[in-house]
Amino acid sequence: MNLNADDGRAELFESQIVLPDAHIAERRGRLIGFQERFSRLGRAMAILLDADSLADWAARFHGAGLPLVAAMTDRYPLIVLHGDVGTGKTVFAEAAADELCRATRRDGMLLKLSTRVRGVGQVGQMSHLINQAFAAVESEAGRKRAAVLLIDEADSLAASPEQIHSHHEDKVAVNTLIQKIDDVRRLGGRVLVLLCTNRLAALDPALLRRAALLERFDRPGDLERAAVLEADTKGLGVSTGALAKTVALTGPEANEGLGFTFSDLRTRLLPEAVLRAYPDRPLADDDLVETARAMTPSPSLVTEDIVN
Repeated sequence: MNLNADDGRAELFESQIVLPDAHIAERRGRLIGFQERFSRLGRAMAILLDADSLADWAARFHGAGLPLVAAMTDRYPLIVLHGDVGTGKTVFAEAAADELCRATRRDGMLLKLSTRVRGVGQVGQMSHLINQAFAAVESEAGRKRAAVLLIDEADSLAASPEQIHSHHEDKVAVNTLIQKIDDVRRLGGRVLVLLCTNRLAALDPALLRRAALLERFDRPGDLERAAVLEADTKGLGVSTGALAKTVALTGPEANEGLGFTFSDLRTRLLPEAVLRAYPDRPLADDDLVETARAMTPSPSLVTEDIVN
């Protein structure tokens, strides 16, 4: 359920979604590779969102008062998802938040920060809006209710001093963001912050040091592109040979080392192939293959000098 209405938060959040959410769950079912990635990250994410569960585990198997439990529960509830545009960072973040609430049997609220928090350049405006946003997030959190803040294009808010040069307002806003992430740590797992960025190296080092998890999203490989194409062309009569050719044509070997992204496949290639046939005839193998042959992948925006 999207609660993005006239509730006084429109300036702060692009969307406000009660979790679990059926629409997000339906989209999660179409995400190639979601279960594999979530099975690897889910438990670590769950501990950040439900710190008490770690203490319960320790007491059950090792006894109470373990130093390691204290160290792990003292981590910042911050996860950074980084990689090129169109590789699925944002949709994974939304799906993971939904799945976490289901797995921990908690209600939740997913709040996606709006780019409008950058304001219009007035002195102190961006910091004020960031403070307001975190206050709203904290108000949604409760003992049995999780609040997940999703910050997309995080480099626009959290660039390092070297990146933002001498813009005082930007520097103050970055410091405010870091301070608010420090503050939510005291809530003991009721708030989780997910940052998505195309430019990991541009983020402020002080922010990156606080990340409990750094997860890289690469452009899809052959198997992933094949899975997307097979799933999305189901029922259209496309041959396995045409699918194989399209997989090859959208790979890095055919495109000067840069393969197609998930977004390239689903929002550019497949719609363009359909338009070659629509409205006069059914889709043919050549529509898919020739579209792939004529199209190039979106350029890479990644600037990542930091090693996971």
